[in-house]
Amino acid sequence: MSRFNDQRGQALNFGGVNGPPIDIKALLILLFVLFTAGYVRPLRPFIELLHLDPQMFSKGYFWQLVTYAVAPDTSGLWFLISMLILFLFGRDVFRMLGRRQFWRMLFGAVVSASVLAMLVHGLLQIVGWQWSRSPLILMHGSEILLTIMIAAFATLYPNATIRLFFVLPVRAKSFLWLEILLAFVLGFLPTADLAGFLGICTAVGVTYAILTGGLRRNLRELRLRFERWWISQRLQKMKKRRGMRVVKPDKGGDVRRGPWVH
Repeated sequence: MSRFNDQRGQALNFGGVNGPPIDIKALLILLFVLFTAGYVRPLRPFIELLHLDPQMFSKGYFWQLVTYAVAPDTSGLWFLISMLILFLFGRDVFRMLGRRQFWRMLFGAVVSASVLAMLVHGLLQIVGWQWSRSPLILMHGSEILLTIMIAAFATLYPNATIRLFFVLPVRAKSFLWLEILLAFVLGFLPTADLAGFLGICTAVGVTYAILTGGLRRNLRELRLRFERWWISQRLQKMKKRRGMRVVKPDKGGDVRRGPWVH
């Protein structure tokens, strides 16, 4: 469908003769089965339970933090297009990362996006800001999978030149900002779904952070800062409780010895 050159100068083709890995096949089959089940009337109530419900926490539907990413909510034409995009990008992302890192990246981005979207939605309800008549509508369907997969491809192949429709050359790293821009123009502006828009931004950011190692470094830095703060607070409490003070040395540089100084 399209062709690109990666940063090493290798020519790679989307949709080549090699089929997708078994994990990508399983993901595509799952999406197809759920999409088909959505047209069976007795199964529709069960499909609805996969979507991200604005009242999820109060109802106890915690599984929706994950299942919303595979819940069908698109027309037949867009579903076929989304399946094709998932195949094109997901195959190369999986082969670059491997099974373990691929699913860790996908799970981390999916859950982070839904958790933040739910927190923002709850905060908007608390302050009384009813911006959208359809809250979290941008988090419905498998669009979040497309967002994550394209962001992962753009992170792994930042200098790849993708020729869309064999004509328009676009740098892969541009898709990171392009996704957010499209989500704002085509998603937030028509729906005013602030929680869903921020959820999409979170999916892009977390995907980039996981694949570049930035998330782990930031978490480690936060942990070290907290430990330093906690130790300093403990020392301050000990000084106040025991009357401890710092003994300054004499002019000669030696500390005057006494019963409490050795």
